[in-house]
Amino acid sequence: MDLLFVADPIETFKTHKDSTFAMMREAARRGHRLIVCEPSDLVWTRGHRVVARRARTLALTGREQADWFEVLAEGECVLAETGAVLMRKDPPFDAEYIYATHLLQQAEREGARVFNRPSALRDHPEKLAILEFPELIGPTLVTRQPEAIRAFHAEHRDIILKPLDGMGGMGIFRVGPDGMNLGSIIETLTDDGATTIMVQRFLPEIAQGDKRILLIGGMPVPFALARIPQGGEVRGNLAAGGRGVAQPLSRRDRELAEHLGPILAARGLLLVGLDVIGECVTEINVTSPTCFQEITQQTGFDVAAMFVDALEAALRDREA
Repeated sequence: MDLLFVADPIETFKTHKDSTFAMMREAARRGHRLIVCEPSDLVWTRGHRVVARRARTLALTGREQADWFEVLAEGECVLAETGAVLMRKDPPFDAEYIYATHLLQQAEREGARVFNRPSALRDHPEKLAILEFPELIGPTLVTRQPEAIRAFHAEHRDIILKPLDGMGGMGIFRVGPDGMNLGSIIETLTDDGATTIMVQRFLPEIAQGDKRILLIGGMPVPFALARIPQGGEVRGNLAAGGRGVAQPLSRRDRELAEHLGPILAARGLLLVGLDVIGECVTEINVTSPTCFQEITQQTGFDVAAMFVDALEAALRDREA
């Protein structure tokens, strides 16, 4: 079948670690046809269905460098006429991202099968989705009020501050008991009170890694990728220089995954990335969860195959 991937420009893919590329490679191995577009290509006109104006049909070359694909055809693609649409645009989770989900939801009304479900993407912004599950998270504050942040720091002494729309560790700060630079960080992140941010108590278990647990069709991948900060960094994100170490799920990891997996899958979230530090969930990632290749390379467990299995099963269920 035809699979349309809505993603960042494919010319920017780092194929040695990109999870969307791993999905494409496994789908192509099974004989599915690969089509790609960017969110900016989505168009709806009254009296017509949602289309991707510049959709490119790809063939994979078997290489994993700049020439990893060939364009076989380019033209307009009606989303409802594809086998499935996979929304894989990276954050920021900004207004343009939200507008894209509305176009994808319109395509759903027209018969398209979209993963993850557009309404579920909007309902689960990656930093804020944890608020629904307070029993699973550490002390957390969401605000743009400097006084509330200062009070949180006074109570917990060692805190992490981060923007709500970032990824890859972007814009994350740690402030210790001395409060050094807290005022400046608050001003910068909140834009002098104009922008809401998240503040969390620092979890020292980060030294053992910020674990990414993948949920596919509500079921956990049996290995997590512990992203361990290096040097003087507080961030474990791979994009921030963290070292990724695949490891079997712990008892607590499995408890968290088995609790959240069925809930999130029932909402139309085929693929979810839980971020876990110690005993606590810190984020629920639903836009473009990664770490497929790192887990597969270190453990031999084929994450992409599990994902395409779940995708094909979801499509069969919708046809039934």
